[in-house]
This record gives sequence, structure tokens and C-alpha cells, in this order.
Amino acid sequence: MSQPQGNCPGCGGDQPFEQIHAVASECPDAPDGECPEWACPDCGAAVIMGITPTVGVAESRRPVRAA
Repeated sequence: MSQPQGNCPGCGGDQPFEQIHAVASECPDAPDGECPEWACPDCGAAVIMGITPTVGVAESRRPVRAA
């Protein structure tokens, strides 16, 4: 798996991030998929990368119909 480059909040620059749980079954957040947690190998800062799917539309974002 390739290491994505990202702006590290700890180092303040672009760093190659490493996946914290490289094996899908070891990730408590996504046991059946890819782990969204990545860490900077230099300072250890952790970030969440990827898209989190949502179910349905939040109540506050539903279109309002005129009465």
C-alpha cells in the first residue's frame, strides 16, 4: 500500500503517513474495510483520512416545503 502525503499537524509540513491498523480485521473502527487512521512516522500525530459514509439526510438539511 502506498503512503499518502499529507500536511502533518504536528510537524507542520508534508509527511508520508503510515496506516495505524494495516490489517482490516485489526481496526476497531472499520472491521470489514480499510482503517481510516493514519499516523506521521516522524512525530506520531494521528489523522483520519477518507470518506465516512452517512445514512440518510440529517433533519437540519432536509428541504423545507412552503406551506
